Formats: sequence, structure tokens, C-alpha cells
Amino acid sequence: MPTPPPTLSLRVLAVLTTLVSLLAVVAVVAAPAPAVAAAPPVPTSIASMGDSITRGFNACGFYVDCPSRSWSTGSTTSVNSHYLRVRNVSPSLVAYNDGKTGAVVADMTAQAQQAVSQRVGYVTILIGANDACTSSESTMTSVADFEARFRSAMSTLTTGLPGAAIFVASVPDVKRLWEVGKDNTAARTAWAAFGICQSLLANPRSTSPADVERRDRVHQRVADYNAVLARVCGEVATCKYDGGAVFSYPFALSQISTWDYFHPNTTGQQVLASVTYAAGFGW
Repeated sequence: MPTPPPTLSLRVLAVLTTLVSLLAVVAVVAAPAPAVAAAPPVPTSIASMGDSITRGFNACGFYVDCPSRSWSTGSTTSVNSHYLRVRNVSPSLVAYNDGKTGAVVADMTAQAQQAVSQRVGYVTILIGANDACTSSESTMTSVADFEARFRSAMSTLTTGLPGAAIFVASVPDVKRLWEVGKDNTAARTAWAAFGICQSLLANPRSTSPADVERRDRVHQRVADYNAVLARVCGEVATCKYDGGAVFSYPFALSQISTWDYFHPNTTGQQVLASVTYAAGFGW
């Protein structure tokens, strides 16, 4: 057979190329859009789990809990807690503060059981500072134990409250506290007098390699705790981690209670509420 003219071959090739391109476009248009996770329903009840920070400790007086100023479930207008923000869209919202001053991650399962008994639709968790802030570096909670304890608490929540939205805040950067307070005489005096977070805050003005390395190890332990929180929360469809928002927030000494130079004051609680809510579910 005679060979077709070159122009005819080029014409056929051009037609085929156009057909292939059209088929590709059709395939893209016809492909289903990726699924978008539905936002959790607006809750009618909230429970906060955590330690003294969640209890608002030292935010209104000397060494007392001030739950009304809690970043999570507080009722003080200036703090503008999660409770008050969600109440704007859920007027009948009921709040429970299940936190306990001095709590560590080992206490979270019991607090989770309490939240389950309250049948809440929204749970906030902020825990880990007391696991790192101990009397010495050697008494800090190990990362493995922290994960086991936190998993237990999350299992209790997800089994008992399968539809509840769970917000997990990162552990604050306790080394930041040392950075902003080490040159303040009142802060150093309070840390020493009350034995506050000696794993990190002992010898606050020392620049010896041993003290520098100790602070770095405590800082890393907190980062490791946060990695656990992110990983475990990420395994639960109804859980949202703050992405490290609290850990990375550069808080100032003016946001810390002058009673102990450790806990957030009212302004600190307000900032904590704002930072965490912005990283949350967005009701």
C-alpha cells in the first residue's frame, strides 16, 4: 500500500491528541471531590480537664483556685473563655470544671470518667506542665508513661462520649517562663521560696553547662509530651490538637501571676482562651 501523505499523518495525530486531552478533562471533572470532615455540632455542655492552669489558680488571689477565670470554663467576662464564646451560639450551655490543682497526666483518666458522667458534648484538655515541672529533673514523667496515661484518658472519653468534640491544648513552654523571669528578683525569690518547677527553674541565673543542658532537656521533654498529645489526638476523629499554639506563644511576664510567678494571671488566662479558641473548632 502507498504511504499516506505526511500532512495526513500529522492531521490524524493532532486529532488524536485533542481527543486524549478532552478525555483527561472529562475525567478530572467527573472525579468526586475529596471528602470534607463535617464540623462538630455546637455543644450544649462543656467540661474542662487539666491542672491548676485550668482551675485559674492564683488568678484572683493568693494560692487559691479561681475557676471563674479559667480559660476554658470560666465565667469572667474579661477572660472570654471557651464557655462564654460557645454560649454566644448555644445560650443554654452548661459548664463543668473537672480540673484539679496539682494534677498530672496520671489523673486524666479519673477526670475523663467525670466528664463522661456529665454527658458533655465538648471537652478541653490542658495537661503536662506538672509532669515536667517537678522537684528535680529525675522526677519528671517519662515520655512513655505520659503516652500510656494520656491514651487511657482518651480511650475513656471516646468510649463514653463517642460524639463529643475534644480539644487538646499543647503544654506551655516552661523554658519561656525562665527566659522572661530569670532577671526579675521577685520571680527568682518566689521560685526558690515555693520550690516552683525546680527541674527547670533551679539556679535561674546560672550559665554553667550543666544548668544550660538541664534546661534544654526539660524543654525537650515538654516538646516530646506535645508530640504525644498531637499523635494520640490525631488518631481520634472528634479530637483537635492546637498545633502547638500554646507551646509557641511568646507570653510575657506581665501575663503571669505575681503571687508565684508561675501561673497565668487574669490577662494570661484571657490570652490563653484567645489562642486556644482560635486553634479550635470555630463555633
